[in-house]
Amino acid sequence: MIELLIVMAILGVLAVVVLVAINPVQQLARTRDAGRKSAITQMGHALEAYYTSHGATYVAEGATWVATLQTAGELSTVPSAITCSVTGCGACTTNAQNGWCYNATTAAGGEPAVAYTRLESASEVSKCAAGNAYFIWSTADGRGGLVCGAAEPAPGTQTWNATQ
Repeated sequence: MIELLIVMAILGVLAVVVLVAINPVQQLARTRDAGRKSAITQMGHALEAYYTSHGATYVAEGATWVATLQTAGELSTVPSAITCSVTGCGACTTNAQNGWCYNATTAAGGEPAVAYTRLESASEVSKCAAGNAYFIWSTADGRGGLVCGAAEPAPGTQTWNATQ
């Protein structure tokens, strides 16, 4: 009976060590960040398609920019909002719709434009020495990537993080 109790105590200690090493909260944050990156990339491609089919103009800034992409047929479904659960993480606010943000050079949809969201996992935030970690799609560069900064990204001003 004592041997059985010792084995159970050892297994309990091992289970605690494994849970601490895995850190399920951070695993979920990385999973949500992967979803955010995928959604922003999808919306970036939809922005480029909109630009091509609407006389070389991007979607006008505003709280309905994602719905405009869907109405125009460039985006089949609007990605659902992914809420932050890690302390200190907050959603972006510039022309936000479902937690996805957008900033164009002019309110009328000038170029370049960026679609972005804030990331929350420690592995992404640690890549930024100062400020917040944002995943953006830049129409000026025609690509997405990690951008660090205290302020939300603006079109044509981002510096890509080299540790992506």
